[in-house]
Amino acid sequence: MGLIRVVERMSMDREFDHLAPEYKDLLKDPVRDYFAAESEFFLTRKIDMLLEFATRQGLDTRQATWLDVGCGKGELLRAARQHFAKALGCDVSLGMMAACSDLEVVHQADPQRLPFADGSVDWVTSVCIFHHINPEERAPVVAEIHRVLRPGGIFANIEHNPLNPAVQLIVRRTPIDVNARLLTARTARRLSRAAAMETVATRYFLYVPQRLYGWAGLIERALDRAPLGGQYVVFARKPA
Repeated sequence: MGLIRVVERMSMDREFDHLAPEYKDLLKDPVRDYFAAESEFFLTRKIDMLLEFATRQGLDTRQATWLDVGCGKGELLRAARQHFAKALGCDVSLGMMAACSDLEVVHQADPQRLPFADGSVDWVTSVCIFHHINPEERAPVVAEIHRVLRPGGIFANIEHNPLNPAVQLIVRRTPIDVNARLLTARTARRLSRAAAMETVATRYFLYVPQRLYGWAGLIERALDRAPLGGQYVVFARKPA
């Protein structure tokens, strides 16, 4: 059983190493491209969600150390590092991390062990990572996130929303997600609770395409508790 799991993890690492050179092109899909032609819009909306939450909670991210678990090629780290005192990343794929020479990143040799000290970061994000992890192996990863967070630290788990039909269609057609097992926000909350973290908020976003967001953004924000957006973020806090 243990050997099988090791082989599966090594296979996933090699898969992303193999996909790394064409990763951006492999994400292309007619429905996704209709929503936003480039990835910058998706990154901006994620950063919006993080900063809006911080503002509501009275948290100053400029004083915080942030870790992006599964940072990939570092797109989110580059886009959001200006908002944090320190930005770190880790990933299991050396092929993906080859594009991160300008960032402070560490290779995660063991998928279930984060290469950081206990209580060393204030914020942790994971962006569309858990649907690539076998369901029975998700809890140990969240437990590791709890370990590296300081007391009172925030874990923001961002995932595709399986309740959105367009998301289901895109995931089925995307080579990168061929083995994906989408999880609901309810499952994400349960994972945080199992790791002794308190769920603070759940927000849904990506309701409207980029070309409409300029005037429909307020509508999207008004719907952020309705479970229909393309993605969601579950915010959890490690007890102080």
